[in-house]
Amino acid sequence: MKSSASPPPSLPIGQVLACAGLIVTLSMGIRHGFGLWLQPITMERGWSRETFAFALAIQNLAWGVATPFAGMLADRFGAFKVLLTCSALYALGLVTMALATTGLAFTASAGVVLGLAQAGTTYAVVYGVIGRNVPAERRSWAMGVAAAAGSFGQFLMVPVENLLIGSFGWQHALFILGVGALAIVPLAFGLKEAPFAKPTAHDQSIGGAIREAFAYPSFVLLMAGYFVCGFQVVFIGVHMPSYLKDHGLTANVATTALALIGLFNVIGTYAAGSLGQVFPKRYILSTIYLLRSIVIVIFLNVPLSPMSVYVFAATMGVLWLSTVPPTNAVVAQIFGVRHLSMLGGFVFFSHQIGSFLGVWLGGRLYDATGSYDVVWWIAVGLGVFAALVNLPVRETAIARPSAQPA
Repeated sequence: MKSSASPPPSLPIGQVLACAGLIVTLSMGIRHGFGLWLQPITMERGWSRETFAFALAIQNLAWGVATPFAGMLADRFGAFKVLLTCSALYALGLVTMALATTGLAFTASAGVVLGLAQAGTTYAVVYGVIGRNVPAERRSWAMGVAAAAGSFGQFLMVPVENLLIGSFGWQHALFILGVGALAIVPLAFGLKEAPFAKPTAHDQSIGGAIREAFAYPSFVLLMAGYFVCGFQVVFIGVHMPSYLKDHGLTANVATTALALIGLFNVIGTYAAGSLGQVFPKRYILSTIYLLRSIVIVIFLNVPLSPMSVYVFAATMGVLWLSTVPPTNAVVAQIFGVRHLSMLGGFVFFSHQIGSFLGVWLGGRLYDATGSYDVVWWIAVGLGVFAALVNLPVRETAIARPSAQPA
C-alpha cells in the first residue's frame, strides 16, 4: 500500500537537481577547505594540532548525530524549513569559529554549531527531496548528479578559500564564508514541496521504520562500509595539507591537491550514480573501497613529489564521494522513500563516527609519534574491510505486510 503521508512528485526534476546541487555545492564546498585553516589558526592561537583536529572531529560527530533528526524533520515537515534553519546556523558557526580564542569555544563553534548546520544542508536532506520527486528508474543517476555538484563545490571552493585567506587573513575569510552560507536560503525555495499529508494508521511509523532497518542485515553492512568512507576521506581532507608541508612541499601543492580531489570527484560521483542504474550497487561500492586502499598503498611507496601528489589526488578524487549515490540509492531501493532522509541520516551517522576517528586520530597520533604513517595504514586496512562487508548486501525491496507502505 502506498503511504498517504508521502506526497506525490510536485517539483520539476530540473529544478530539484539544480537547487539541490547548488545547496550541496555551498555546504560541502565550504567545509572541504577547513584543512587550510589548520596551520594559520594553531600558529596564531598557540594551539596543538590535536586541538584543531578535535574540534573538526566533534564537527563530524555532531553532524552525524544530528543528521537522522534533521532527516526526520525533513521527512515529516519538508526539507525547506530544515534548510532555512541550518543555513543560519552555518553562518553563525563560521563567524563564531573566527572569533573563538579558546580551544573550548573553538570546539563549540567549529565543532558543534557547524556540525548541526551541515546536518540540515547536505546530502541526507536533499536526497529525501530527490527521492520523492525523481522516478525510481532515474534515482541513482539523479543522486549522482547532486553528488557531482557537491564535488564541483569542493573543486571550486578550495582555491577560493585559499585566496580569501591570503587576501584578507584567516579570520575575515571565515566572515566572508559566513555570508556566503546564507545563499542557501533562496535556493531552499526551489525544494519547497507541497504540504505533506498527515500520517494515517496504515503508515509506517518512525519507530517502525528504524526497527525495521536495524533488524535488516544489509542496512547494518551499509553502515559499516560508510564508517570506513568517513574515516578515509576526512583524515585525508583535513590532514593531507599538513602532511605535505611536513615533507617540504608548498601550500600551493596542498591547495592544488584538494582542488583536484574536488574536480575528479565530479567525475567519480556522476559515474557511480550512472553505473548504479546498470550494475549491482554492492559491487560498485566494494570496488571503490578496494581501489582506495590500493591507491593509498601506492602513494605511500613512491617518492613524494608534486606530481605524485597530483596523481594521488586525481585518482582518489574519482573514488572520493562516489560511495554516496549507490549507498543512498540502495537504502531507497530497500526501504522506499517515505523515511529516506532519516534512514540515510542513520547510515551517514556511521560515516561520521568514522570521520570523527579519522580526523581525531590523525592529530592524536601525529602529536604522539610525529608522523601520520600509522593512520595511513589504518585507512588501508579499513578499505579492505569495507570492500568485503559490502559484497553480501541485498538490494531488493524489503518484504512488508500489506498494511505497511511500500
